[in-house]
Amino acid sequence: MIEEQSIENDLIVPFQQCLTAGELGEIRLNSNSVTHRNHEMIFRQDTRTSHVMFVRSGLVKVFKERKGGRISLLKIATKGEYIGLLSTYGSKVHQYCAASVQECEIAYIDVNSFNEILTKNGEFTMHVIQALSAEGLFLLEKLLGQSHKQLPGRIADVILYFSDVIFKSQEFDFPLTRRELADMAGTTKESFIRTLAEFKHDKIIELEGRKVNINSMKIIRTLSDLG
Repeated sequence: MIEEQSIENDLIVPFQQCLTAGELGEIRLNSNSVTHRNHEMIFRQDTRTSHVMFVRSGLVKVFKERKGGRISLLKIATKGEYIGLLSTYGSKVHQYCAASVQECEIAYIDVNSFNEILTKNGEFTMHVIQALSAEGLFLLEKLLGQSHKQLPGRIADVILYFSDVIFKSQEFDFPLTRRELADMAGTTKESFIRTLAEFKHDKIIELEGRKVNINSMKIIRTLSDLG
């Protein structure tokens, strides 16, 4: 953890267009911002939920720890996304972990203050519910994909996730290690690397270290759709 600071005056809250000036001021008054170093834990699985958190800058990986030291990498959270809400409103403890992928800034909002606004502001609450539902549906689709898709389809899903959702570009740098990418695809590191090499050999993608350029988005989407 690098720095903790008050953010009373400059906090930009997701869906703040639905907040009154007084409600936004209340959130700012009961919030603080923490800068986390690269690969630093933000919250741990099985610890008590105490704050509503969202990403102010950087990337955050959300993952589930499993027996034997294995993990399931669930998603990457980007600027403006809440993290941990599924646990905050579904359990008394975090059901998964979050850690910085790169140096990032996280806003911590007092959960009681946040809840007071939820009870009074229906429009803001609806946006929060929609965000929760979208996250739940994403995780459901990911689980179904890993259960029913063959390896090329799962690798294509990972590539599309970074292209369409995270970077919105056909050319990007993987922000995760090969081990982490394999965890995201639900496979072994060796299988992930081999399949990427096959995609490169077939000229579906260009690959140099972490840098990816998708040559045929049509083939990647077909692999994803067919599974």
